[in-house]
Amino acid sequence: MRILVVEDDPKLADYLHRALGENGYVVDLARDGIDGRRLALDGDYAAVVLDIMLPGIDGFGVLKALRERRRTPVLMLTARERVEDRVRGLEAGADDYLVKPFAFSELLARVGAQLRRGAASSAAPVASATVMSLADLELDLVSRKAVRAGQRLHLTAKEFALLTLLLRRQGQILSRSTLAEQVWDMNFDSDTNVVEVAVRRLRAKLDDPFRGKLLHNVRGMGYVLEQRSGEALPAAVSGVEATP
Repeated sequence: MRILVVEDDPKLADYLHRALGENGYVVDLARDGIDGRRLALDGDYAAVVLDIMLPGIDGFGVLKALRERRRTPVLMLTARERVEDRVRGLEAGADDYLVKPFAFSELLARVGAQLRRGAASSAAPVASATVMSLADLELDLVSRKAVRAGQRLHLTAKEFALLTLLLRRQGQILSRSTLAEQVWDMNFDSDTNVVEVAVRRLRAKLDDPFRGKLLHNVRGMGYVLEQRSGEALPAAVSGVEATP
């Protein structure tokens, strides 16, 4: 899942790039408002983390341009603590606000909350305020836990990112090139099988221990996550728990 970080402080920008990447996100960086506006308008991002004090164009200018064309979730960052500044950002269309300095765990939780709201607004079913769901699969973006039929799925960061993207766009066929771009930050190369290997490993944890299958191949097109009609309700097979 791809996130745009617009931040001119080199140390903080590099830290967010690394930390979000370690948590399974693909991160693009913009270090000024001009590049931030261009990327936000041209790219396909699940969320934008946007600083206010930026060279070129400030965060309010980037947000205004983005809101004229897109509803991408935006979390604004600022060193300003004045209530007036926070109100201005929210009234301009920001979805959330975080004052520096902040704990990364809080930023991660707030990004996850915005992604859940985006999933809900696109009609993806949710089991509660904290998870996305499909059939007996539940995915918590804050605690980064995946559970099926009450059993924890032990996923790597990339497997979690892959499952998150598939779940956010459940029912849609996603091509290998889309998965490669959104999960691995790479242009698709027909000579590589990284997507097929990752899907196979994810399916071994997500579907193989259960009777009802959720992750399906669509020949010549890609993959889709959905519960298909006519299949038995998902249930654990002999209580086997997915292993890493």
